[in-house]
Amino acid sequence: MSARHDIPATGARSVGTSPSGGTPPETRPVEITATVPTGPPPAWAVLQRHLFDELDRAWRLFSDRYTEPDGRLRFSGTIPDRDGADDFYEAFFNWPALYRLGGADDLLPAVKRHWEGVTAQLTELGLYRNEFERGYDWFHQGEALLMFYGICAADPADQRFRERARRFAEQYLPGSATGNYDPATRSLRSPHNGSDGPRTGLGPQWDDRFGHEQRGMRPYGLPLRDVPGITSWDDLADEGNAVRMGHAMRDRLGRGDTAVDLAATALVVNAWLYDHDPRLADWVLEYVDAWRERAVAVGAMPDNVGPSGEVGEDHGGRWYGGHYGWTWPHGVHSIGAATLVGAISAGMLGRAEARLDLARRPLDQVWEQRRTAMPYDTGATRRPGWAHALGLGEGRTVNALPTRIGPEGWFDHQPAQVAYWTWLWWFGMRDEDRARLDRVREHSGYDWREVHAFRDKEEAGHEAPWLAYLDGDNPDYPERALRMALAQVAHRTALMTAEDTDDLDLHKWQRVNPVVTEVLTQLTTGAPQTLYNGGLPLARVRYDDLDAARPGLPWDVAALVEHLDAAGTTVQLVNLSTVHTRRLRLLAGGFGEHLITEAHWTGGGGHYPGDSRDYHLPTGPETEHSAPVDDNGLHIVLPPGRRIRLRLDMRLNARPFAHHTSPTTFRRTR
Repeated sequence: MSARHDIPATGARSVGTSPSGGTPPETRPVEITATVPTGPPPAWAVLQRHLFDELDRAWRLFSDRYTEPDGRLRFSGTIPDRDGADDFYEAFFNWPALYRLGGADDLLPAVKRHWEGVTAQLTELGLYRNEFERGYDWFHQGEALLMFYGICAADPADQRFRERARRFAEQYLPGSATGNYDPATRSLRSPHNGSDGPRTGLGPQWDDRFGHEQRGMRPYGLPLRDVPGITSWDDLADEGNAVRMGHAMRDRLGRGDTAVDLAATALVVNAWLYDHDPRLADWVLEYVDAWRERAVAVGAMPDNVGPSGEVGEDHGGRWYGGHYGWTWPHGVHSIGAATLVGAISAGMLGRAEARLDLARRPLDQVWEQRRTAMPYDTGATRRPGWAHALGLGEGRTVNALPTRIGPEGWFDHQPAQVAYWTWLWWFGMRDEDRARLDRVREHSGYDWREVHAFRDKEEAGHEAPWLAYLDGDNPDYPERALRMALAQVAHRTALMTAEDTDDLDLHKWQRVNPVVTEVLTQLTTGAPQTLYNGGLPLARVRYDDLDAARPGLPWDVAALVEHLDAAGTTVQLVNLSTVHTRRLRLLAGGFGEHLITEAHWTGGGGHYPGDSRDYHLPTGPETEHSAPVDDNGLHIVLPPGRRIRLRLDMRLNARPFAHHTSPTTFRRTR
């Protein structure tokens, strides 16, 4: 069972804390008390709390079966090349998110122990130095850092992780001893970079030879499609060709900058969230704007910059062809994620409406090349997975977009990855981006209201039915999605209990990780699942348990974001306890960035800042109330068996994004 504890119900007025941990002058937030009886508890609320319970049991089972007492994973093998570090952290990538949503009290110390243990383990394996990746591409580094970002957001008062956040970010600033960044060209010096600085080449696995026997890479095709004498995968069976391909990859893909390096901006913004150091902000804006200028200059989102700072320097002048870029291996799946991370990171510092053009461009590029196709006839590298995820059978047609481009033109058509268009709209709330999202739905070729039971390692992909719900077109989504999530937990728990723990590979931990947070993130915070290749944990709203003095929903409380738009958010809160009053702080924005101008609700009473009186308002269920807020948070009191629905008018991004500690000091009300 969960380690959350019942604390005697008391009144509370919080004293806030500043983003840097200091205590500002005392404030008295608006406090609203729910008075509407819950009645028969909503199915979604019961299922949501049941999911928290099941997740609590599941992560403990994973820890017991797969980790050592110091937190490291049970792994006795060796790693002969640069690849693999991300796989260790990915086993826990969404555990900090579960704690921040309202998971067990002891989950946070467990997550920190696992981070410390895995980091020591990777240092011993030769992949890490100074607690950071020695040097690898940011497609994988972004995946590995999700766990770290989550810990920082869940407990910004932890000075050890605060120091680490700053130290890691400093590695990418001008003048750093690592030399990762070249301020003269406004680019990173190598696609593989980290605590060892720029690491030339792609590592011994590929630099010396790239042969046809690498079956795992065959679906992605040739890394370089213009090496003389090598026109097909079978040509790599010739040893001379394998050596020439490896050397070409080392000399062309293994130097200069690549667009996936934009994910490094989140590392620097994560440190900036603590104290708003302008040096950190300046680097992020400089680096993002450099890529924006290159895109304008070539009329497309480029994926490569040579050592001299020129696009196409190592690729015959072409804007595509760089490492983890448009041609190989994932195309828009890596470019789209990286540009979103970069644009959102810069947008968190200001002028989001301008910098989102960085993320719009690659999505527009593939959209313009769309075609109608059958899911098994698109040439996609992951055809069966997409068809299953979308419930597409033989004979069904979809709107397929090219994911990659090479000298022969656009290829590898797949259905649109809805998450990217969702994030573009969600962060900026711009009409033009909503129009893009609506076009994707209109031409998709499948029903966005269907909830399909699948889960990949990103633990995402259910954006379409969630968006339909927010639009009022899919009212049963919360219940169906929560049942799906519960089934996922049960399935992975069964896999854990049935398997031989001695028979493990680097990806097995990800496949059995039983923690599922996508649906909880959507329903409780009103946000899509975090971008897997290095996004920061954003939210429309989040919660602090005032009585337990920690992040997350109070025990027994369920939350449902029913609608959001550029003007505000509608959220319903339900206290399922028949005994305990629960108190929470609702914070607008994952980092307190939104301003709540006014709250509207049905029933209830409240008191407002600056008043010496408590207001006792009529509490009939049909009575509508409003209160000015003018703050990024408010307090909600939920007596036993009570619920409340709030419409919160907001000014989005009206305050600086910042790490916010949970309230820890309270006064008792009369």
